Amino acid sequence: MIKKDENPDFLNDYIFYLSITKGRSKRTVEEYYTDIRMFLRYLIYIRTPDDDIKYNEISIKKLTVSDLNAVTLKQIYEYTYFLREERANSGKAIARKVSALKGLFKYFHKQMHLIDNDPTADLELPSYQKSLPKYLSLNESLELLNISASVESSDEKRDYCILTLFLNCGMRLSELVGLNINDINFNEKTMRLLGKGNKERIIYINDACVVALKDYISERENPANEPNALFLSRNKKRISKRRVQQIVEKSLSNAGLQNRGLSTHKLRHTAATLMYQHGNVDTLTLKEILGHKSISTTEIYTHLSSEILKNAADSSPLAHVTNKKKEED
Repeated sequence: MIKKDENPDFLNDYIFYLSITKGRSKRTVEEYYTDIRMFLRYLIYIRTPDDDIKYNEISIKKLTVSDLNAVTLKQIYEYTYFLREERANSGKAIARKVSALKGLFKYFHKQMHLIDNDPTADLELPSYQKSLPKYLSLNESLELLNISASVESSDEKRDYCILTLFLNCGMRLSELVGLNINDINFNEKTMRLLGKGNKERIIYINDACVVALKDYISERENPANEPNALFLSRNKKRISKRRVQQIVEKSLSNAGLQNRGLSTHKLRHTAATLMYQHGNVDTLTLKEILGHKSISTTEIYTHLSSEILKNAADSSPLAHVTNKKKEED
């Protein structure tokens, strides 16, 4: 939660810029805010002699743009060291926090002209090892759907439909929760999603999704307060993100797939991976389906299993060519 009354004016101005001018989603703005607040607390922390100061309780209210103007590149490098050594941040987390700072200083230097220079202009983002995304295999995905379909409950068709959309469409959790009835066009077999930065995109839905949606909608009661929300809770309100996460967690547990660090976002990874590995979907098409801004983001899904690599090697036209002279000897 962003508590504007606890922020310096310049930070609230930047939050407004991200929300309105840049059109960032609420969640993205909150993440930027959290990362920037961490740095602003650091500026106070390093000049406070009290060893007992509680970092997460440091007030940033009295900071001004002048404090930003005094920041040096050396201080920011020292901050990254602090994040790694004292806050135990991973390389990925540090890179994200540094990226948030680059946006902040660029805004106040180049656009608002309120600080003399940008100390992050020559700052190198820390490198980190990118790990391959976790995902379910094709057989595990089928097992998850089969187990979910066999569970008898009042919400059986809703839960099965949720899993079907995640595994076939690769949508984000926020996109699924935000779905409305009128976002679905059964005649054209399309669905409208509201993605990051409030950007709309149209995706096509396959027969499995159509059947699952129709089965669920046929039994869905039309609530008076949110008649257009697609997925509903038992209280007949739009289903929450946390409830969807619980449904996925329980379904994974029922299928014996718990304790593997899987989540709703990992089902998005699964959908993308299966489309790439088994559906011959190229990265540009995958980028549009997933709603990625950059093709570099999509490329994390193009990892290949060892079996595919082995098959590729075995399919070479030279795979069975041997040294005939050696055979003669």
